[in-house]
Amino acid sequence: MDEVTFRSDTVLSDVHLYTPNQRHLMVRLNGVGQPGGRRHHGRRSTREPPQCHPNSGHFFRFPSCPEHTMATPLEDVGKQVWRGALLLADYILFRRDLFQGRTVLELGAGTGLASIVAATVARTVYCTDVGADLLAMCQRNVALNSHLAAAGGGVVKVKELDWLKDDFCTDPEAPFSWSEGDIADLYDHTTVLFAAEVFYDDDLTDALFATLSRLAHRLKNACTAILSVEKRLNFTLRHLDVTCEAYDHFRSSLHALEKLAHGKLRFVVEPVEASFPQLLVYERIRQLELWKIVAEPAA
Repeated sequence: MDEVTFRSDTVLSDVHLYTPNQRHLMVRLNGVGQPGGRRHHGRRSTREPPQCHPNSGHFFRFPSCPEHTMATPLEDVGKQVWRGALLLADYILFRRDLFQGRTVLELGAGTGLASIVAATVARTVYCTDVGADLLAMCQRNVALNSHLAAAGGGVVKVKELDWLKDDFCTDPEAPFSWSEGDIADLYDHTTVLFAAEVFYDDDLTDALFATLSRLAHRLKNACTAILSVEKRLNFTLRHLDVTCEAYDHFRSSLHALEKLAHGKLRFVVEPVEASFPQLLVYERIRQLELWKIVAEPAA
């Protein structure tokens, strides 16, 4: 396999999935930011699973590990596992009642980790993103962990969903396209939508919120959306200061959604306190946030 090439736009994952007492092949960076020591070869990850938090008293792990990529160009960050996805997975395990036996939709699923966790309690999970390569990776992860969903009677359907388009891809020749039955099932039964770490680009954030609003208005049932975001601080030449522009845009988009005065729905937005148990191993930093959006009939 080809080695990872580090470029000026290479993004390194801030989550390293691991299993104790097993061989680790994660990239170690030396003082000038180049790989050193044991190296991660190729664009595929070492398939090492998240496991239970050592102090949780509970266990949740992927016996067949989710495939991910640790270092990618910016346009391929969906192939990485981010802390926000693990926070969302913890929340799904904590709020099983919200997902139990339901039809749910993940927007921007990336590696599919949160969808796989959701499938342990949900009836049907529509796991969506764009890009044949990314979706193929996601499908492999779903297949590797199909026993987790099967144990609870759930199923994961990996589908393409482009936020920049109003319609679903229904071309039967296209990979990961939608059947008419899938679309009808989605509209008739979905009650929960969720997304993690997809708010790093303002245009995509706008597209996500537009998609969220459009779907909520088309669903037969009232729905709840759970969004995971990390507030990242960056120094910008434009401001010559440390800012968090992507996060600020996300918050303004939440505010705008809540203030929508037209349509059959109103959106109620509230933060979710991250005090629920941590069952997966990652650093739950204070910059990690969960937001809940409830779409309900307008008065």
